[in-house]
Formats: sequence, C-alpha cells, structure tokens
Amino acid sequence: MRLVIANKLYSSWSLRPWLVMRAFDIPFDEVVIPLRTPQTNDKIATVSPSGKVPVLIDGDIHVWESLAIIEYLADKYPGKGIWPADVAARAHARSIANEMHGGFMPVRQALPMNLGKRFKTPDLSEDARGSIARIEEIWRTTRARFAPSSGTGFLFGAFNAADAMYAPVVTRFDTYQVPVASDTRVYMDAVLAYPAFQAWKRAALAEPWTITDYEAGHEAVETYC
Repeated sequence: MRLVIANKLYSSWSLRPWLVMRAFDIPFDEVVIPLRTPQTNDKIATVSPSGKVPVLIDGDIHVWESLAIIEYLADKYPGKGIWPADVAARAHARSIANEMHGGFMPVRQALPMNLGKRFKTPDLSEDARGSIARIEEIWRTTRARFAPSSGTGFLFGAFNAADAMYAPVVTRFDTYQVPVASDTRVYMDAVLAYPAFQAWKRAALAEPWTITDYEAGHEAVETYC
C-alpha cells in the first residue's frame, strides 16, 4: 500500500491515517506531495478524485479522506484493534471521531497546525473557545468512562483511531499554548510522547518546505526548524 500525504509540518489530515498505520505496524510506502507549489494540484489529481490528500492506494483501490482510510484499514486488518473491541466503546470512539472529522471549524481556522513553532496564545473568538471546551469535555468524559484507571493517558486505554483523529488538535493546543485543564494536559502529553507521533514530528522538522500562510499572523515565541 501507498499513503499519499502532504507536508508533515502542517497537514493535520495526513497525520491521522499515517499515525494509525505506524501505530498498528501496517506496512506502507509514503509519498509526500508538498502543498502550495506549481505542481501540487496536478500531482494530487493523478491519485485523488477529490483533489485532496491523504489518499491510500491499495492495488486498484483508492481511498481518500482520513476517516475513510482509517475505516478501510480497520476492515482490512480486523485483528489489529484499530477501534476498541467492546461494542459500546467502539460506538463511542466512532462518534467522537466523526464529530472531529466534521466539526470544530473555529479551532481549525484560528489555530492552523504548525509543528515547527510555538506561538503566543492568540485572542480566540467565542466560537473557538466553545469548540475548545467541547473537545476538552470529549476527552475528559471518554477517559472517565472507558479508561478510568488505565494510566496510559489515552482515551480508551490503548492508542486507537480516535486518538489519531484528535492528535492534530493536541498539537494545535500545544503550539498555541491554549490554556487547558490539568487532565487535558495529561492526555496531550500522552499523544505528544507517543512514538509514532514523535517519528512524524522528527520528519516534519526535517522538511525543506514552508508555507507562508501557516507562518504569518501569529507571534512566534519558539522555532524548532
């Protein structure tokens, strides 16, 4: 299989299926198409009918959209535990993953993913603050119900697809130093320390590309690349 992704420094959607494939030892070749170049659109068009990445290519099967890729992998590797085994936990994990996939636009707009810098916390709109509060509630209530004493910090005890779906938001909260509750920080630290995420971040910091739109408009307090 091949996973076609965008810049690791900025691409939240690419990070999600990549994390799942690395976390569950699913072999794949990686193809990076950097964004905002003269060739970007033409290159993506050869693999993706939507004109977007990520795209998973498995023989003559092309799967696009992060959550669809994750579901395809769960079907292809049912023994991997990509979703929780328990029916109630699995239903909950899919619900919160879909909520992430389709929502929280104020956070995405205010806090674009950027692993290369740490920024001063911007002034956030009421809608963005509301989205942040809802995300914290999801993490808190999920961990309390499904992993109350696991000690791992993850949503369901072991890292799974739901954690992968929320990993980019974790980076955003960290990058922009969003004030969060102590239990939220525990979850964030677990994701940020996870070996698969650390591998992604190392590669991201070694990339030669930058995108001005992701660098401008915020006051940087630290630079990592």
